[in-house]
Amino acid sequence: MTALSRTVDQVAAAARCGRKQREHGRKAEMLMEIAMGLQHKPKQAQDILAAVDLYREAAELCGEGDALLLARIQARMATALMAVPTDDPTPLDEAREMLRRALPPLGGLGAAEELAEAEMNLGLVLQSLAGIGRARIQDAIGAYQRALRTFSKLSHPREYAILHSNLATAFLSVPMASDAGKLSEALAVQSFEEGLSAVNLIDHPVEYAMLQNNLGNALQYASSSHRVENGFRALQAYDEALKVRDRRNSPIEYANTIANKANCLSNLPDDPEDGDAGNPATSHRRSSSIARRVRSLPRPARPTAQRAWPRRSLSWNDSARRTRARQWWLLTVKKET
Repeated sequence: MTALSRTVDQVAAAARCGRKQREHGRKAEMLMEIAMGLQHKPKQAQDILAAVDLYREAAELCGEGDALLLARIQARMATALMAVPTDDPTPLDEAREMLRRALPPLGGLGAAEELAEAEMNLGLVLQSLAGIGRARIQDAIGAYQRALRTFSKLSHPREYAILHSNLATAFLSVPMASDAGKLSEALAVQSFEEGLSAVNLIDHPVEYAMLQNNLGNALQYASSSHRVENGFRALQAYDEALKVRDRRNSPIEYANTIANKANCLSNLPDDPEDGDAGNPATSHRRSSSIARRVRSLPRPARPTAQRAWPRRSLSWNDSARRTRARQWWLLTVKKET
């Protein structure tokens, strides 16, 4: 009888623990959703820090049976840490650690897209850290390439295009002093072109314009013996970008592309057959005209609670999970300014 009583007590205790764990799991999910809301539309910089704190609290509620939930929380907390407005690299270091912890459970228990998204964000973190000497740019490239195993041209064209844009930016980060740097320029142009093969003007106008503008920049500044040919190819790319970017709906992006085009025109010869002759007449007038158009653009209001943060990625489930929005920005606009 005593043994039976003990068994009943153990079963009841286990049931209570199970209910408590489920309650903790539901609370953790609720905290994660609140944090994502703060991160999606922050009204002030403190909202990002508050989101990080909520993610931490949610992670602490996860038990041994919540490995996948914990990994998802860690992956999302990493994106919030990437958006913290500071020059201190500590949040980026922590974001790298969170993503590295999250990757194994996501790979074993989560959806393939979740793992690919985490790899994409890890690439962004590593690329940012590489810029300050705290990571290798090759590791960022590797993370992007692993994400491409899932984000293919046919199944996820937008993500495929964004990954190739980020890859190209990473290639352009390789020092030009070495032969590898010159090869990386060619790889960057190929990556931009490959990204463009997945998107089009009608279905993906934002990504299309971004890639065309960045392709133009890569062509314009490439250290190639085909400088004139690349210059005219760059002009075509800028013109394609300007089919989307206009002064009314996207004045900042429009100004960037117009300025890039003006610079390209100023460096092209009047006679394409004689590249050494320069352009004392035509291109100067055209670039000056474009410069006047840029100066005439209205100045946008400066944001009060945000900063241009160099880490923005595109979420694979953008309709329901926009918490990764900010860290993609400069990696895709960095080469435009």
